[in-house]
Amino acid sequence: MSPDSLPALAFLLLVALVPAALADEGSPPAAAIGSRLELFVDRCLIGSMKGVEQRLHEPEPRGTVLVFDRPWEGNTSGYATVFKDGGLYRMYYRGQSDLGYLMRKATPAPGDAIVPTHAGVTCYAESRDGVSWTRPSLGLRTFNGSRDNNIVWDDEASNNFAPFRDENPAAPASERYKAVGSVDNDRRPVLVAFVSADGLRWRRLRPGPIITDGKFDSLNAVFWDGTRGRYMAVYRDFIHGVRTIRCALSADFLNWTPGRAADFGGAPEEHLYTNGAVPYFRAPQIILAMPRRFLPLRTFYPEMEALKTPGLSDGIFMSSRDGVAWNRFEEAFIRPGLDARNWVHRANTPARGIVPTGSDEISIYVERNYTFPSNRLERMTLRTDGFVSIHAGVPGGEMVTRPLLYVGGDLVLNCATAASGGIRIEIQDAAGRPIQGFRLEDAPEIFGDAVERTVDWGRTPGSRPLACLAGTPVRLRFVMRDADLYSLKFQ
Repeated sequence: MSPDSLPALAFLLLVALVPAALADEGSPPAAAIGSRLELFVDRCLIGSMKGVEQRLHEPEPRGTVLVFDRPWEGNTSGYATVFKDGGLYRMYYRGQSDLGYLMRKATPAPGDAIVPTHAGVTCYAESRDGVSWTRPSLGLRTFNGSRDNNIVWDDEASNNFAPFRDENPAAPASERYKAVGSVDNDRRPVLVAFVSADGLRWRRLRPGPIITDGKFDSLNAVFWDGTRGRYMAVYRDFIHGVRTIRCALSADFLNWTPGRAADFGGAPEEHLYTNGAVPYFRAPQIILAMPRRFLPLRTFYPEMEALKTPGLSDGIFMSSRDGVAWNRFEEAFIRPGLDARNWVHRANTPARGIVPTGSDEISIYVERNYTFPSNRLERMTLRTDGFVSIHAGVPGGEMVTRPLLYVGGDLVLNCATAASGGIRIEIQDAAGRPIQGFRLEDAPEIFGDAVERTVDWGRTPGSRPLACLAGTPVRLRFVMRDADLYSLKFQ
């Protein structure tokens, strides 16, 4: 689908979240984005485009961070969750081996270690930089008679135990870390809750479930939505036999609204096996998700048909402002690639989590080689905010925003151009008329590559200081050539 198909509801939600100023008669109300960073992953700020496009960027592989080869891990390990916790990066994942899925004709590779079949446990790893990871020997749980392992949970819900750090300021210290997982309740799957003071020692929050109106049979996402002051759960369900997601809300993590089915606009029905939803740490008003898309009718290895595990998977990218209306790109965000072992039914699952690993880099993690002895987790990177850009090729084009209420400060862009490319910005009133001193001919040409580039109109004859427009609804017109615009903010 084209991002143009995002339901109009998303922009109305953006405007409703913040105070709005009335523009000229006939113009839509101005969105008061304040000093928030805004990405171009949807059309919420886009008024019109001509000669440019929203371009989805693919992450770059950066190598393996974990091979699931320990005795308590194995070929069906996965469902990883990663988040930054102060100066520490935390990772949780399922350790599991099921040799019933192992293809007997698979050619052994260096480092292959076949782990005997065992049930799932929840494992923990940590890092100081998000790049090099260690498995601490925690001594918390017994596996094969030994506590020398990194297992933090081995009871019910170990199949899809999904922790997060609760950023709710009202959360007690004893419940600073929370998790959800699914269990069967009278042959019906339900979602249950866990809490921890340190992220390592866990207990059930209460005997009963917290959410009951889903299928929950993959990694479910729950988090504190600080922008709106509530908890949000994005969880797995089936509708008309198709794997999809629902969204429920809670003020206290215990009592939840009925789940609302996801709305993908005009996008075709596709199986979303996982969702990986998380507020983007630089723009938490935007929920980003990297679902694993499952194609059950395509099979790369004939042997998989005999094992009754047909299908292929890749990763896609989508975003939401409310957890219900989603802007979903049809093209793959994460492809199986050249490694033939990634062309199996449930490989290429993105971990839940997007973390900074440098001033101009963010990292995501992807499970690879699922069902093979080489089952592993790979790190991939993007430039900061680099999921989607407004992209102009040659000869160029332009994008004009919807009306924005400018409240003061500099305009800061995350942008990149070719050596021969550039960006010019015209500031218009809400009706689209150029404002004196900020016309296109007054605009400085921007070229280069920077995550934070401040636009300075004061150096151009005839221009005025941007601050003179404080309190004014404006449109930003970007005239671009061989350039990409990733995000903007007033600072």
